[in-house]
Amino acid sequence: MSLAELECRVEPGDAEALEELLFELGAVSVELFDAADEPLFEPPPGTHPLWSDIRLKAVFSDRTAAELASASMLQRDPAPSELQVTDITDQDWVRAGLDGLEAIHCGGPLWIVPSWEEQPDVEDGVFVHLDPGLAFGTGNHPTTAMCLTALAEDPPRDLEVLDYGCGSGILAIAALKLGARHALGIDNDPQAVQATESNAAGNGIGGDRLQAGLTDHPLPEGGSDLVLANILTRPLIELAPELTAATRPGGRILMAGLLDRQAEEVMEAYAHAFDIGVRDSRDGWALLDGRRRT
Repeated sequence: MSLAELECRVEPGDAEALEELLFELGAVSVELFDAADEPLFEPPPGTHPLWSDIRLKAVFSDRTAAELASASMLQRDPAPSELQVTDITDQDWVRAGLDGLEAIHCGGPLWIVPSWEEQPDVEDGVFVHLDPGLAFGTGNHPTTAMCLTALAEDPPRDLEVLDYGCGSGILAIAALKLGARHALGIDNDPQAVQATESNAAGNGIGGDRLQAGLTDHPLPEGGSDLVLANILTRPLIELAPELTAATRPGGRILMAGLLDRQAEEVMEAYAHAFDIGVRDSRDGWALLDGRRRT
């Protein structure tokens, strides 16, 4: 199947209207990109700021539809600049984005193996077979890799584990493979819940050992022995009361998704209840490890 992509440069004040227009004209997807290397780091909750220089890309089911949309956009005032239409070849985009992923050794016996790769011939290995689908978590990103290494170094044997922001379920499943008694995966994205349940089944883990649910799912009464939270700095800070309550006295919390320079701010949010510090740092990302005081 032949698709077509319309690409142009737009003004920030016109971006939202153009996005709506393109969907009305038959676009199957519309994306906005930073055209001037102007990253937006964690804007305040509820806000959706745009860059000062924006590049827009819209995909259409055929070239004719894309060219008609291009003609409509050129009639606007102001008209987008650098407008062009190109042909693209359809494919399995999710699978294409996963091409090149290989088995990852996380330390100790733990390996993450993409579902389409052969399991390494390793004696006494612990293997997590993973197909992330549309959810975050393949083991390649430093934040996930650091969490996996920490689990491999200190296996959570016979512990109750909470994976808050579970994504693909990779951390919860790794914890169970390393001996955890039970794990609960929580996420605000239904696709993450679905991916977690699917990956659990693919690893032979039944619902009696791993449950997954959205953020309104009840948490274990009395707290979990180990809380894993690989999310972002702002949510980690805002969720401090909830994640503190979710960690039983004497239990541990591992937090990732924050930059090295943000570690102090996150630790301050948990210092009232935890003895906490930086456990690991990779490529500018930090992993925090805390023990809740009894």
